[in-house]
Amino acid sequence: MSIQLKQNCKYSLLVPTSMGLRITPENGQPVHVSDTFKMQATSAETNVASIASYLGLPVKVLTTFVKGSPVAQFIKCNLKSRNMDYEGPELEQGDPWGYRHQINIADSGYGSRGPRVWNDRAGEVGRTLNVKDFDLDRIFGTEGVQIVHLSGLIGALSHETSQFCLELARVAKKYGTKISFDLNYRASFWKGREQELHDIFTEIASVADILIGNEEDFQLCLGIEGPEAGGNAIADKIDSFKEMIRRVKKQFPNASVFATTLRQVVSTNEHLWGAIMLEGDNWQVIEPRPIHVLDRIGGGDGFVGGLLYGILKSWEPAKWTQFGWATGALATTFLTDYAQPADEEMVWSIWQGNARVKR
Repeated sequence: MSIQLKQNCKYSLLVPTSMGLRITPENGQPVHVSDTFKMQATSAETNVASIASYLGLPVKVLTTFVKGSPVAQFIKCNLKSRNMDYEGPELEQGDPWGYRHQINIADSGYGSRGPRVWNDRAGEVGRTLNVKDFDLDRIFGTEGVQIVHLSGLIGALSHETSQFCLELARVAKKYGTKISFDLNYRASFWKGREQELHDIFTEIASVADILIGNEEDFQLCLGIEGPEAGGNAIADKIDSFKEMIRRVKKQFPNASVFATTLRQVVSTNEHLWGAIMLEGDNWQVIEPRPIHVLDRIGGGDGFVGGLLYGILKSWEPAKWTQFGWATGALATTFLTDYAQPADEEMVWSIWQGNARVKR
């Protein structure tokens, strides 16, 4: 295995994140015609970390909370239920126009009607994430972390969170913690900050050990040419995805693992799902296979979570992508936007295409 993990660590995986709420209508209905919604605690980064935490590895979340908020209490209880430790300051809400936790309003779509997601992030407390609020020497030096997973969503959320992720990467490097970076480009986050974020993302990518992103992520975050949009079926573009990853590797030689998912939407509830990974000089390619989708949101995070779990378990690299493919597919079968595997067998059964009843 090309990634040698630090040993004797309290935490296998650490994620910085901004926690919020996700509300979805019942029975796959659109938001504008619904009056009954399911509420859950959410963030992309804890979606990733849920694979490891549900399967028994120690996970820690760095975040911020609104002091005295029932929503904050709801989030804390959810993180505990997912077997995650958390740490972070509590900020006073202030007046009624002060801080709050972000809200993600999601229509999952159905059949020929595609999903629609509305993000309401005004006053988001997570935008205040700051290194001064955490003892990083204790977290990385005394407690110890094997992998820190950084997301471009947090990296681009605010000037403060950008600097926070950059400092986390620097401290992780200092203490021998491996760095996973999922670029996760969002145009609305980058507007007016393009050069600043390009420079920060480039520095983080230069020290990362694991780089993850799709063709848009690599092109718009790091300026690396990707496959042409549209046109041929996703399976016909595998060679062009490989060429893109080679360009990424040439520009960021510190990383030893590069990965991207492959997704082609047949309908809201049927996708072709695949993955590509370059580990050292070795390719792992999963040709797109059909999967049935209950809710697509979180599938990519599920893939990353499974990939990191395989690395943390010191498996052979071929298993990293297989497990990640399956945890990504698993996530799309849940009404939460994160997978909740009961055990490894549940995941491997998905990879093997075995949906028979287990008694």
